[in-house]
Amino acid sequence: MSIEKLKGKKIAILATDGFEQSELTEPKRLLEKAGAEVSVIAPNNTQKPGEIRGWNMKEWGESVKVDVSLDSAKAEAYDGLVLPGGQINPDKLRLEPKAIAFIKAFGAADKPIAAICHGPWTLIDAGLVKGRQVTSWPSLKTDLTNAGARWQDAQVVLDGRIITSRKPDDIPAFVDALIGQLTDSSRHEREAA
Repeated sequence: MSIEKLKGKKIAILATDGFEQSELTEPKRLLEKAGAEVSVIAPNNTQKPGEIRGWNMKEWGESVKVDVSLDSAKAEAYDGLVLPGGQINPDKLRLEPKAIAFIKAFGAADKPIAAICHGPWTLIDAGLVKGRQVTSWPSLKTDLTNAGARWQDAQVVLDGRIITSRKPDDIPAFVDALIGQLTDSSRHEREAA
């Protein structure tokens, strides 16, 4: 992976307390390694102001610094969006109208949205799964299918600008798919100019 591949790209990671530790920290690390500027965005109602606490498999994990409050975050400032899983995190975000509006704004702007594990739950509430091929943690299959998605058990599924993956083991392929979407966007923008 080239260190400069994503130079100049800005990526938002939307999460709150209870995100699956590796599904936020590892994509963040890999995207930064590829040259992207990555911002962690969270609502203000977290356990500790200015940070969110992860969930590490079966117990509370480490905290991560919040770079931008959801109240002040604007989708137009970013080139792509990452939605980590963890059961607690997306379930809380689904109840946050500003979080759903933020996700919808990426969809409306046709920017890449990458959701892993339980992260696709928020895509349901944002109205972005109907008629799309998706994957997720297996327990979301019925929810996604009921929302009109065509669920499949695959490491990564791309449908338009929506990228979904199942679990932490899929993170390398998940991030590679997002990088592919972001570099294709750059090429498309240059060709259109």
